[in-house]
Amino acid sequence: MSSSSPSGSGSDLTERRGIPAAKFIQDVETYLSQSGLDPNSALAFHQERLQQYKVVEMKLLAQQRDLQAKIPDIEKCLEVVATLEAKKGTGEALLADFEVSEGIYSRACIEDTDSVCLWLGANVMLEYSCEEASALLKNNLENAKASLEVLVADLQFLRDQVTVTQVTIARVYNWDVHQRRVKQVTPTAIAVADS
Repeated sequence: MSSSSPSGSGSDLTERRGIPAAKFIQDVETYLSQSGLDPNSALAFHQERLQQYKVVEMKLLAQQRDLQAKIPDIEKCLEVVATLEAKKGTGEALLADFEVSEGIYSRACIEDTDSVCLWLGANVMLEYSCEEASALLKNNLENAKASLEVLVADLQFLRDQVTVTQVTIARVYNWDVHQRRVKQVTPTAIAVADS
């Protein structure tokens, strides 16, 4: 969102995490005169800003989908670690089916264990004690939920900015149409008055 804003609103735009706020335009004529823009330039600016908002919205929605998929995975991992901790010391083996590849499963008999391996991503897997793994997963779950809350707030802010920008585009367009009609009617009214 690097394009500069035509001034005329009187104050700097506020923003939320890099997303510039859209300014509601009360008086289109004042806005255009203060910003030094003609209606077409103002429309082009706001339509470009609207497209920028749409691109950011797509990125945020993708991040939201990723987080919404990640949270259940972390919760499943926490359940598995809790199950391993519960079975620890009982002498009872845990029989588990796990996915090796898409649609391919294998069965494992897990004996008494003090550690688990966690897939951290980027081809990295580390071995942790069950307690450390549980703490790490709980921390990751809290962080993912907090990130999701921030993302939802960002999306709401962005949707508000899209709405304000769409209203601004409509107001500038309607003002321009009205001005053109007034200009067309004025010469006709003068010609009728002269005859």
